[in-house]
Order: sequence, then C-alpha cells, then structure tokens
Amino acid sequence: MFRRVIEEERVARTPVIEVIRQQPVMIILTALCRMAEQAPFYVFVAFIFTYGTTVLHTSRDFLLTAVLCAAALSTVSLPLSGHISDLIGRKRMYLIGAVTMGVFGFVYFWLLNSLIPAVIFIAIVVSLVPHDMMYGCQAALIAECFSPRLRYSGSALGFHLASIVAGGPAPLIATALYAATGSPYSIAFYILGCAVVSIVATLFLPDYTNRDISQEAAYRPAPGLVLQSAAES
Repeated sequence: MFRRVIEEERVARTPVIEVIRQQPVMIILTALCRMAEQAPFYVFVAFIFTYGTTVLHTSRDFLLTAVLCAAALSTVSLPLSGHISDLIGRKRMYLIGAVTMGVFGFVYFWLLNSLIPAVIFIAIVVSLVPHDMMYGCQAALIAECFSPRLRYSGSALGFHLASIVAGGPAPLIATALYAATGSPYSIAFYILGCAVVSIVATLFLPDYTNRDISQEAAYRPAPGLVLQSAAES
C-alpha cells in the first residue's frame, strides 16, 4: 500500500499537519483507547516495586523475578491475542481486554494483600495478561484507523499521546491515591476508570479486520459492512 502511494505520487508533504486536519477525532480516540492498556501496565511493572517493598514487605529480587516471569508469559499471550483478534475482530478483542482489565485491578490487589508469597507471585505473573489482550491487537487496530498516506503519522500521534496522558503519570497517580486513601482499591478504581475511558473510545473506532484498508478514509465503506471481496477470500 505504501509503495502504491509512492507510485501514484500521493505522498503527503506534511503528513502530521494533514492527519491533524483530516482525522483529528481518530487521533484522540486512538489515544484514549490506550488508557486501559497503558496506565495499568506501569502500575504492574513499576508501582509494584514501591508497593511490594513498603506495604507487602517483600524483597525487590522477589518482585523483579515475578515481573520477569510476567514478561516471559507475554511472549505467548501477546501473539496469541493478536491471532485471536484476526479471528473475532480487533475491536471485539480489544473491548474484551479492556473489560477484563477493569475487573482485574480489584482481583490483583486482593491477591497481593493476601501476603502469601506464592499468591503474590501468581498475581504479578498474570497481571500482564489483560494488558496483552489489548496490546496484541492494538498496533493493527490503531494503524487501520488511518488512511494509507497518513497512517504512520496518525498512528504515531495517537499511540504516543497516550504515553503522555496515561503511561507516564500512572505510577505517580497510583502513589498519590494510596497515600491519600491508604487503600490499594483506590488504585483499582483508577484502573477501572481507565478501562471505562478505553471502552467508550474503542466503541467509536472502526474495525477493519480482514477488510480493505487501502482506500482513503473519505472513501472507505461503513465499518459495519463486510466487503464482498473479503467475504470471497
């Protein structure tokens, strides 16, 4: 598709400006849809070291080992989630992941607060699975929202905007919430809030799974329709 854009001399001269003008809503929605994936991720892999050592009184080596095992499990759950999204649709898979994340925050802290080392270890290891359910199909879901000639810039803006509003502040917000309330479940409600934002944003995103994404946004068929060519293939 990119080669075709070059051959047809349709390369955007100022793609960032053009995508902001033509698809600003998609940039905002793709950023917001990452809330449930981006913010909890940094709670699970960064804030856990503060919470684990100061509240759970576990060693950093124990926590690091658990997080590394969680990352190892992601080498399976990430591509598996992407594959499942090819079968059931990226949007559906992403929504399932966001709903799971909203619930998992409460389960996560309940397991941690058991103070049983084996249970804490399991909670940390499986913590990235709800994240992977979204992240596995996220690149395709976001990229397919943008026209071919603006796809790189549009997806980059939406993707990295979420890092500013969701990922970076997450450990600080989690720390502040626990300091203010003394309850880890305030952080679980924060995760739930992020999940709600992602669910709402994702509902407004188109789903072009296994459909033609070579056309410009203005000429694409309605997201609810299935192309005859896709059905025949």
